[in-house]
Amino acid sequence: MHAWQVTALGEPADVLALAEVPSPQVPAGHVRVRVLATALNFPDVLMARGHYQVRPELPFVPGVEVCGEVLEVGPGDGGVTTDPHVSVGDRVVGTTAMPHGGLAQEALLPLGGTFAAPSSLDDAAASCLTIGYQTAYVGLVRRAGLRRGETLLVHAAAGGVGSAAVQVGKALGARVVAVVGGEAKAAVAREAGADVVVDRTAGDLVAGLKDALGRSGADVVFDPVGGASYDASTKVVAFEGRIVVVGFTSGTIPAPALGHALVKNYSILGLHWGLYLQRDPAVAREAHAALTAMADAGQIRPVVSERVAFGDAPTALTSLGAGRTTGRLVVMAR
Repeated sequence: MHAWQVTALGEPADVLALAEVPSPQVPAGHVRVRVLATALNFPDVLMARGHYQVRPELPFVPGVEVCGEVLEVGPGDGGVTTDPHVSVGDRVVGTTAMPHGGLAQEALLPLGGTFAAPSSLDDAAASCLTIGYQTAYVGLVRRAGLRRGETLLVHAAAGGVGSAAVQVGKALGARVVAVVGGEAKAAVAREAGADVVVDRTAGDLVAGLKDALGRSGADVVFDPVGGASYDASTKVVAFEGRIVVVGFTSGTIPAPALGHALVKNYSILGLHWGLYLQRDPAVAREAHAALTAMADAGQIRPVVSERVAFGDAPTALTSLGAGRTTGRLVVMAR
């Protein structure tokens, strides 16, 4: 089968090579799928650079999130209980098992990270439903306890996980204030459903947020950026507010001033969604069920900005890593 392999560490356009490789063997607790669509994610870029916490041996196939058709189910369940049962021929979405990622004709998925694809979403949109949307749902519902009528502040709201948080927040009944960088990204945030959009490149971010949020501030902050975005959030978070720390795409990991959190009476909550697949897969299944219901009701729909040809995957990943993209980039099957 054809596959894009990372053969050395560096920018994807420099280190990805198209290769002919055998179909992956299927161990217990996994399924092999025919890839229909692969949603590109920032971790794909970080793995190519060697900067991610998961560091597969070279060469490996990136692509951590897919929609596919089940070709084979491994022997036994590997200790994983699936609900519902996964069968050959099922259309599924989920996270891949490195080194057999989604930028290939076939990929491996662990059973714990495999879910039924919603019939209401096509292959491209469905491929985006797992990582970003489950991160948003678990972060907002389980970690932050976002309530109807509260105000949600979302940073990087035109990105994959940010736009998902905007849509999930709206579906949960929140007023959503979205932060973006530039007018093109502002359009994506508005399409996702944001009530107010703040362009951080148009002036002082804190002043813009105070104007958008008013004196009451943000009840919940969803922050995949860190750095200056986190610092700004601490200046506008509400009394008893909750800041959900999702990632650090800025490259700067904040050092929270805990005295400030004490005086202003807000919470700082970490979120590592992938750990739930290992420690409590039921959380992911519950999140997927809720997200499927939202998709079927038309409340959420991934913002797929570009459907990328298989041959253009390295260039698309490099653009994603450089921050030049909006919405989701999805590589379609050959």
